[in-house]
Amino acid sequence: MANKHTIILMQTSQNRSSRTFMDFGSISQAMDGICRLYERKLKDLNPSIQNITYDIADLYNFIDGLADMSALVFDHTIQGYLPYDREWIKHRTFNHLKKLAMPFAR
Repeated sequence: MANKHTIILMQTSQNRSSRTFMDFGSISQAMDGICRLYERKLKDLNPSIQNITYDIADLYNFIDGLADMSALVFDHTIQGYLPYDREWIKHRTFNHLKKLAMPFAR
């Protein structure tokens, strides 16, 4: 499931004009993109802080705070996209971050 084209659909507010999407070559890149989006928001909110840290609960709150977020992942077997909800996205971001942290956990 690693190299599957992934589109993240999101709506940042109740205003329909805030709908947008992000396009990635893989699920892993999409999860990185969501984390970078949150980190960019943190930097915008805290411009004077050099090193900003957050935990998974903070990231989940960000995702839950969006009016909508979902993913479309290309499935080669059906030659189409399968939809996934924000709970799937949260689960995948957690596993993705856990894999990234593994080398540092020793």
